[in-house]
This record gives sequence, C-alpha cells and structure tokens, in this order.
Amino acid sequence: MVAKTQLVTAEELLDMPDDGYRYELVRGVLRKMAPAGSEHSISGIEIGTSLNIHVKANNLGRVFGADAGFLLARDPDTVRAPDAAFVRRERVEAVGIPSGYWPGPPDLAIEIISPNDRYTEVYEKVDEWLEAGAGMVVVVNPRNRTATVRVAGMNPVILKEGDTLDGGEVVPGWRMAVSDIFA
Repeated sequence: MVAKTQLVTAEELLDMPDDGYRYELVRGVLRKMAPAGSEHSISGIEIGTSLNIHVKANNLGRVFGADAGFLLARDPDTVRAPDAAFVRRERVEAVGIPSGYWPGPPDLAIEIISPNDRYTEVYEKVDEWLEAGAGMVVVVNPRNRTATVRVAGMNPVILKEGDTLDGGEVVPGWRMAVSDIFA
C-alpha cells in the first residue's frame, strides 16, 4: 500500500508558522529551501538594487525581493519564489498589491544558483516561469560568474563578466554589468 501525500494549498503555505526556512509549493508538495549563503545573498542584493533603482526612476512597475511568492498554478497549487522579480506597472495597477502571493508570474524572474542547488531543479523552475508567462528569466551562476538570459522561444544567452545584462523589452532601459552582480 502506497501512502498518499497530503497536498498543500497556497493559502495553507501562506499561513504556515515561520520555522526559519523558506518554502515553495510545487504541484501541492512543499519544497524546503535552506537559507542561501553569503555569496548568493550579495549577488541578490546587487542585482535587485540595480533593478529597483531603474524601475522606480522610470515608474515601470514594482520589484519584489526573495521572500515574495508567485502563484503560478491552482489545483494542485504551485507557488514559486525567485531571488528577485519585476512586475510591469500596468499589471500592478490592474491587481494592486495583494496581501498574499502575486497572482501569476512576474514579467522578469531572477534566479541565483545556491551552493546546494541542483542545476536540474533550477532549470525546472526556469521552465515553469516561462511556461506560466514570464517574459524573461535570468539565471545567475556565482560558480562560473555568468548570467544566462532565457526568453520563451529563443535560445539562451550566456553573459560573462565582460558583458552587460539588458532588460530588453521586459524592463526597458535597464542595464547592469555582469561583473557588478558579483561585486
């Protein structure tokens, strides 16, 4: 006899008491995420700060930090949390700022590979972002100091330290030297 896993809803995840860990919900199943290391955190704040300064200065929308969840699917529920994210102003104005998870994907999701991350899990998450409708996903890899840009229907673009990350049509005008991510 196989034990059936009790599926968790987005509302149950939101109501969970803080136990020091972050969780994502993937097709109703909780995934515990260990706290990130220092290098991961520094890269996250560097890219998030650059993005936020540009977005605010140009009234483009809102930037979300690593603790924000995005509700990508229902029944069973999937809630994912990128390391940083951007949602266009038009979408924010249409929805407002919900007290719970953002309904749907961000326009830009930024994922930073942690020392304990498996590449297969990171790229599973990237595929979920794109399938849910994210316009762009950036995967930052501190191990080899690269940023890989993924846009649905296009080949990935791998940027190295001498290159510049560009928000393209998703975040117009935003540019950041890849080397600055690892400052």
